[in-house]
Amino acid sequence: MSQTSAPSTDAGPAPRPRDRRAVAHAGAWNSTGACILLAAVCIGSIAIDLASKVLAFRYVASVPVVVDRQRVLQVSREIDPRAISQSLVPQHPPMVVIPEVLQFSLVLNPGAVFGIGPGQRWFFVGFTLLALVFGLMMFARWTGPRDRLAHVGIGLLLGGGLGNLYDRLVYGCVRDFLHPLPGWKWPGGIKLLGTQELWPYVSNLADLFLLIGIGMLLIYFWRKDRGNEDARSEGPAASA
Repeated sequence: MSQTSAPSTDAGPAPRPRDRRAVAHAGAWNSTGACILLAAVCIGSIAIDLASKVLAFRYVASVPVVVDRQRVLQVSREIDPRAISQSLVPQHPPMVVIPEVLQFSLVLNPGAVFGIGPGQRWFFVGFTLLALVFGLMMFARWTGPRDRLAHVGIGLLLGGGLGNLYDRLVYGCVRDFLHPLPGWKWPGGIKLLGTQELWPYVSNLADLFLLIGIGMLLIYFWRKDRGNEDARSEGPAASA
């Protein structure tokens, strides 16, 4: 009888486990958890921003201030966009929240953040839409399912942008009321932008969310660059 050989058990090399780093950066768009976090931060920041504006324009002045879009556009067209607040917001003393730290003062802003570019409403509407698209692309292409810091930052950017976009479309201007560091002045009589006041701008929570979101993304990309540098430096050592 001829001896039959046993079936070979050699199935080739075992499959390599998936690289954890590749999994972490597989794309946040396909992660249900990442999408839920992004949507929750975005919707929550929009709701907080719009609610704060409603409360501020109802209670900060002695009487509730109703912003009428037609009046805003009329003043912008017939007088000057910068005259919207003087024409439509009654004079009122600021509401002091924390002395010399924070006060509320109602302002209708026809421009962008810090009043830049008054009267360019449709330009800023278009710019905001492009920024929102860019934020979604950043979420989908540059972040992974576990990059929660970046997801929260992008959610704040989207929420802040949509909060102010809502104001521009519905009211023709942005409702501002936050004035931090009132009365603080630059030392030595220094003047910037024609004023000695340290922070002359009145803004809103949407602007604050935008600044926080940018800061979080800067931290995220800084950490990511450091991680890539460490991986490159460990590569030659591991191969050796």
